[in-house]
Amino acid sequence: MKTVYVDNNATTRVDQQVIDEMMPCFTEYYGNPSSMHRKGGEAGNILKLARERVAKTLNAQPDEILFTSCGTESNNSAIRAALKAQPTKKHIVTTMVEHPAVKSLCESLDKEGYRTTYLPVDGKGRLNMAAFEASLTPDTAIVSVMWANNETGTIFPIRDIARRVKEKGILFHTDAVQAVGKIPVDAQDIPFDMLSLSGHKLHAPKGVGALYVRSGFKFSPFLIGGHQEHGKRGGTENIGSIVALGKACELALDHMDEENVRVKQLRDKLEAGLLARIPKCFVNGDLANRLPNTSSISFEFIEGEAILLMMNEFGICASSGSACTSGSLEPSHVLRAMGIPFTAAHGTIRFSLCRYNTEDEVDYIIEKLPAVIKRLRDMSPFWKED
Repeated sequence: MKTVYVDNNATTRVDQQVIDEMMPCFTEYYGNPSSMHRKGGEAGNILKLARERVAKTLNAQPDEILFTSCGTESNNSAIRAALKAQPTKKHIVTTMVEHPAVKSLCESLDKEGYRTTYLPVDGKGRLNMAAFEASLTPDTAIVSVMWANNETGTIFPIRDIARRVKEKGILFHTDAVQAVGKIPVDAQDIPFDMLSLSGHKLHAPKGVGALYVRSGFKFSPFLIGGHQEHGKRGGTENIGSIVALGKACELALDHMDEENVRVKQLRDKLEAGLLARIPKCFVNGDLANRLPNTSSISFEFIEGEAILLMMNEFGICASSGSACTSGSLEPSHVLRAMGIPFTAAHGTIRFSLCRYNTEDEVDYIIEKLPAVIKRLRDMSPFWKED
């Protein structure tokens, strides 16, 4: 069966060049980088190269890169380190549309005696900057705002946010898991204190991530153990996956122009084709300021899960914008925060492309999806064609 994979914000195919570079780590460079013998030295050298590659992607210094197991660990480590560094401060500022790796952590911390302000967004998913300004207090320990939303692709004004936060002397963290590799990220230009990224969002394997920690911040480790990662994370480094992340970051820099031109053109063609052929549907998010690969489209009066199941029959792999697959009957928290009507939020599909997608694949989706939507609406008691 033909397979068209457009769920790259969920995870990506591992680049063959990444695989080729990581494989010798299992058979040749298998030493522990903390060991003082030759094999340890070999592992230490490729660990150093990977750190340099990740740092270059962020325009940062290598010693500011801390390797983790995933974006979730990076987010948790950053926020908890900020709180531990300022034990008298009990206030956190974040947004209503964060990934669960931040949102759920803050909800848990609220139960531990902290107080979180969840900033609202407008109908396009844009941050309410007036509410942001009003949220900053002398008791604020950290502001954590995602760089780009994983569902809609809406990009937040991170440069402006970071500068305003730093003017108040407050720590700033950004979850850049969806941004790194798709749009430029510059640690010299934007004064974030910590930044999270994840390998499997940019064609590296699952199970590896990184946390940027700006020099000078007294970082407390989340995982306490040995001296690995400059004493910032205990546990023997996962050399194979770290090497993979480094190579994936290098390739992401090489392909960023393609991501912002060709992939964006494919996304725009997909949207134009579907909107022209399917009535009662619309694109979510800030259409003027979003990731080049991401499209969130709401199809009114039908269920997103039913759309996914029928698309799957044609080999089309995408994601629903609804949380129904987790057992909830409510739409996603992102769409609820944006005020998307209930009749549309349930029928939302996220298409997220990458450099492997082709124009033929986009044409295939445009060909197959209108019939899927019509079939489902014909079965819906709520659908009335104009």
